[in-house]
Amino acid sequence: MPLDRSSNRAARSMSPAQAERGRIRAREHKEHTAGLADGFVQANICILPKAWADEFLLYCQRNPKPCPLLSASDLGDPMLPELGSDIDIRTDVPAYCVFRDGVLVEEVDEITHLWRDDLVTFALGCSFSFESALLEAGIPLKHIDRGQSVSMYVTNVETARAGRFNGKLVVSMRPFNAANAIRAVQITSRFPRVHGAPVHLGDPSLIGIEDLGKPYLGIGTTDVADDELPVFWACGVTPHSAIQAARPPLCITHKPGHMLITDLLNTTLASF
Repeated sequence: MPLDRSSNRAARSMSPAQAERGRIRAREHKEHTAGLADGFVQANICILPKAWADEFLLYCQRNPKPCPLLSASDLGDPMLPELGSDIDIRTDVPAYCVFRDGVLVEEVDEITHLWRDDLVTFALGCSFSFESALLEAGIPLKHIDRGQSVSMYVTNVETARAGRFNGKLVVSMRPFNAANAIRAVQITSRFPRVHGAPVHLGDPSLIGIEDLGKPYLGIGTTDVADDELPVFWACGVTPHSAIQAARPPLCITHKPGHMLITDLLNTTLASF
């Protein structure tokens, strides 16, 4: 059989982001995306009917820490050209959560069968994007070392209401020793479009988290060593809380930790 040299050249010309999206689209990768396509922006996803989209946009504007908006699609268009010329939101996320009337009813690995002409996609900044900067600074990330996702928790902190959308802030947690916690604050402060600086350090009970061993949906690395502090960032899973409160008839999000990998470079989001 002759070699398909054109296919080989095309594969070599792909960026790491395009290559990983190709694997996800082919259903060759269905797991979390922490550590994938290093250097490229990852995004949280929230898809809503048009009748709910304006209120959710306002919710993002009023809550920029957990919901930093990167892009919104045209009505009924599954493509996100601002984030990548070939992105198809129906297939390019490893796993999706489907909510009906505010209740999580199923997790699926593609949403082509659910797509409608009245849907609008919102892409929100993700803390996986600033993790590259932390690693470049020599700050270890326990969940990446273990091949796991970061853990997330629902807090007792209220977000700002926008119409029918409101709810509790969700945070992601990474444990660091004191010196690295200070450096992590400094580094992530440069990335406001992917959650920016932490919202809390130390005692989790002060923000309503009673047990670090019980993360949201049971996902992620949870242990904190005796010489470490838990450090908490606003998280793009916060829309789950708002969806449960607002109860739209349909909403589709990424499964926590299973992000859309874009063609944007993390360095383009840094503030110097």
